Amino acid sequence: MDSKELKQKYLNFFQEKNHKIIMSSSLIPEHDPTVLFTTAGMHPLTPYLLGQPHSQGKRLTDVQKCIRTGDIDEVGDSFHLTFFEMLGNWSLGDYFKTESIEWSFDFLTRILKIDKDRLHITCFKGDKNCPKDIKSAGAWESLGIKKNHIFFLGKDNWWGPAGQYGPCGPCTEIFYDTGKGKCSRFCRPGCSCGKYFEIWNNVFMEYNKTKTGFKKLKQKNVDTGMGVERTTAVLNNLDSVYEIETFKPLMQKINISAKNLKKKNESSVRIIADHIKAAVFILADGITPSNLDQGYILRRLIRRAIRHGKLIGIHGDILTDLAKIVINNYQDDYKELKQNKDLILSELNREYERFSSVIEKGLKKFNELKGKISGKDAFLLFQSYGFPIEMTVELAKEKEMRVDVKEFEREFKKHQQLSRKGAEKKFKGGRADSSKETIKLHTATHLLNEALRTVLRRDIKQKGSNITPERLRFDFNFDRKLTEEEIKKVEDLVNKKIKESIPVKREEMSFSEAVNKGAQAEFTTKYDDIVSVYSISNFSIEICAGPHVENTKELGHFKIIKEESSAAGIRRIKAVLEK
Repeated sequence: MDSKELKQKYLNFFQEKNHKIIMSSSLIPEHDPTVLFTTAGMHPLTPYLLGQPHSQGKRLTDVQKCIRTGDIDEVGDSFHLTFFEMLGNWSLGDYFKTESIEWSFDFLTRILKIDKDRLHITCFKGDKNCPKDIKSAGAWESLGIKKNHIFFLGKDNWWGPAGQYGPCGPCTEIFYDTGKGKCSRFCRPGCSCGKYFEIWNNVFMEYNKTKTGFKKLKQKNVDTGMGVERTTAVLNNLDSVYEIETFKPLMQKINISAKNLKKKNESSVRIIADHIKAAVFILADGITPSNLDQGYILRRLIRRAIRHGKLIGIHGDILTDLAKIVINNYQDDYKELKQNKDLILSELNREYERFSSVIEKGLKKFNELKGKISGKDAFLLFQSYGFPIEMTVELAKEKEMRVDVKEFEREFKKHQQLSRKGAEKKFKGGRADSSKETIKLHTATHLLNEALRTVLRRDIKQKGSNITPERLRFDFNFDRKLTEEEIKKVEDLVNKKIKESIPVKREEMSFSEAVNKGAQAEFTTKYDDIVSVYSISNFSIEICAGPHVENTKELGHFKIIKEESSAAGIRRIKAVLEK
């Protein structure tokens, strides 16, 4: 069974259980200050997990594209990926543990034909905030899972919150026994030796972590996730996710192009395949390489792929050839790949040209070094010129020089610790911030969007946004710098609408009806049949998930603090709400 068939079987199964299929959201979370990318299927659904009604009802299912950068250094082993697809089904205050577990078991054993005796389960062992999850364990036992195949774990079986605060709860994870021998007598599901392969996680979200502690949510939710790549590997008895059909042509192209390929370089081949796939999907969502936020991660992925290409003897640019393979594999499911093909290929080519020049400068710097290469010099080559330590060691060996790898590792760890302190919330967080300040700024982006269309021109469209409790950031298509007069006109129009005390109205309607009414939409190819539409009188009407204030008078005074270029043909406004 290939991944395409798996996805279709999953969606069909839950559709028969009265779940509505929803579209995959963008990799760039809308109005989310705590995360750079959509890292799980639940991220776009957080408002609904907290109680906001969803236009499609209480039972949902989808295939969500995801990016995770938190364990990027693990990519290259058998199962870690930066980009992956996540199958998910949700209950928003409807069914709970028993049904969720029964359906998971039914899908795995009846639809996918997995032997139930190869399934191993973990459940939450309990702590001061939540009792031991006896109910989940009992549900698994009643389905025929052996008692000695059920394990109670602590933090590994508590999911969330994704950020500092937000919805969370105990989970039950499903592992597949690969048949390998145990690495020790302590080996069990969750061990990193590879014997147990995690394929599904059912999270029972009944808590909300707040600044004052854990509180019960007003509704009990189910949030599940099954990795497409991992499950496909299991179903085909493969040792690695890189052997499934969506990776095969990428791996073949890289192997053919490599002139210095040895078994020890297998991880480099995997890293190149993974990173280029992730880069293609990020580019398809409108992000280009830069030194900030998503653009920085994109640049890191592309350059890391180039570096590993050089390690295994790839000469010349094969990035665009690999990108074409990715686009061909996925374009039927993700239309944005085909629509943005020219952008994807040109940006990859441009980044290859940029980095090629940096590598040459790095080689010049390396050739200036004499004797034993210190860890600090090796780290300089890594940080300033993008040289991985493996490349530095290999170059040194050719000149019969040694590298102080241990000192390099110490320097690298110091760098990681400093970087993680500043980036941890963004890289690993979730949609956890639904504070009053954020909700106000979210609503203000609607007014700003329409004010720009009124003051500048009617074809202005939102090209991205990021909101923290302190400020909003709004990207839009425009080809020049705004004048001081234009900025003032935009500010004045937004503040005029705030002072008019206009109610903010929410309605549900079909996507086509919303478009016919003139509703603005940021991602026109990714909306469901029924959508939420927010209107601010006859001034602003947008398709949006929310949440919003009830009346514009709640916003305060709107002030633009910066207007700048974000990318070619894209301007960026940063603004605040003053009391």
